[in-house]
Amino acid sequence: MIFHDSIQEAKQYGRDAVKEMTARNIPATPDNYAVWYAYVSGRDPDLSRMISILDGNGQSFTAAICSDLYNKSFASGIDEAALNATTDRIESEMKRILSYVGEAGQGAANYSTTLATAHGDILDSKNVESLTSAVTKVLTETRKMEEMNKNLEHQLANSTDEIGQLRDDLEDMRKEAMTDALTGIANRKLFDMELRDLAKEAQETGDELSLLMLDIDHFKKFNDTYGHQTGDQVLKLLASTMTKTVKGDDIPARYGGEEFCVILPGTNLKDATAVAENIRQRVSSKTLVNRTTKEDLGKLTISIGVGQFDLGESLADLIKRADQALYEAKHSGRDCVKTQNDIGANTQTFN
Repeated sequence: MIFHDSIQEAKQYGRDAVKEMTARNIPATPDNYAVWYAYVSGRDPDLSRMISILDGNGQSFTAAICSDLYNKSFASGIDEAALNATTDRIESEMKRILSYVGEAGQGAANYSTTLATAHGDILDSKNVESLTSAVTKVLTETRKMEEMNKNLEHQLANSTDEIGQLRDDLEDMRKEAMTDALTGIANRKLFDMELRDLAKEAQETGDELSLLMLDIDHFKKFNDTYGHQTGDQVLKLLASTMTKTVKGDDIPARYGGEEFCVILPGTNLKDATAVAENIRQRVSSKTLVNRTTKEDLGKLTISIGVGQFDLGESLADLIKRADQALYEAKHSGRDCVKTQNDIGANTQTFN
């Protein structure tokens, strides 16, 4: 999670985080501090919802619950049990391969000794019988070596297949850890990684890079009226529309709650604004209908802020600028696109 707070904001959030932990008798460990800093700053709607539910149910914030909150919001997202199991399988397979190679090496050494002995026997042979015996010994050991090599080839082929499967398993785990479970698009962790890498690339090449920040208008009211399940369907609809609208190397991602982002490499502010407007129009053109009751749920609208990366600036500045443009869109009637050029002098960050 990227924090882009001023020194004064960070101090206040830090004090508020400690106050919240103290009120709930939660030890101020680094992991817990990260959770409650994010909570009081209000930048992670999913985390805020989880804590509100726990508070509403009167649950105590045990070590297990605190650990779960941290893992859901900050950890890598990889199932540790599955990762450990895969690691154990890789270690086991490597030991098997080393065993195969060791056996083959010993067999090759024995074969070499046999050939050296047979060579001497052949040179010392005085008759056909002794020569035949020496040649037969070489033939027998050669066949043994051939059979051993066949077994080694078969064993190594099996190990290759197993390692290939393990590689695929690890790739699946990596993708799962970087994908938003509800919408199927990039999650916050992958967004942070991709934005960092693309900004670094832009620094090196001088290419343009833009960022869209999207927020569903009146989503809380929609959720309260129709329920979280319907709200989840709306989130999936927006993610699907974004994915179908963007092209090439563009990266749509869920930033948190009802906020989404699109990273647009090789795109200037003008073209990024056109992409944003295209997304907005496609979303607003859809009519929401409850599939079960056939109830007309009205129109879905979104507000979008657009920022362009300035070479040499921090990513926090880019995100904050796009966030401020989103704030302008929200306070200009919603269902519109605003860019960093529209930011007013008194604009504050919209969370």
